[in-house]
Amino acid sequence: MSSNNKGRATPRVVCCAIPIARSANKVLLITSRKRPNSWVLPKGGWESTDGVLEAAASREALEEAGVRGQITRFVTTIPSASSTYHFYELDVSTLDQEWLESHERRREWVDYSEAIRRLQWKAELAQGLSMCSLAPLSQSTMGGRR
Repeated sequence: MSSNNKGRATPRVVCCAIPIARSANKVLLITSRKRPNSWVLPKGGWESTDGVLEAAASREALEEAGVRGQITRFVTTIPSASSTYHFYELDVSTLDQEWLESHERRREWVDYSEAIRRLQWKAELAQGLSMCSLAPLSQSTMGGRR
């Protein structure tokens, strides 16, 4: 069993959490393990033990970012050549001080525009975030640039 998604007959199912602090209008980003200077959203492959896709997004947020909270909204599905990304908003209630990948990643609360800027290197993540409820209306319709 390879976790490599290249050459699969069917694309890998990736569940992605968008951790949000509603009162502050901030998004929690984490560093990539493969590219420690690049930022990502918590995401990972759906596993049969997850059951529903939302559970996988919630599990990945806990494992990768130490985030606990409630999945509140399905955002979008974005297909790519090797993966199909499913995005969910997660309203954060608490952050664990120690978590599974705490020694491998950094995490940081940023506002929406900074999050979009940091995710530009990974088109699927920037596109998913641009459709979340924190996006300015002109942005979420994909109509406008500044």
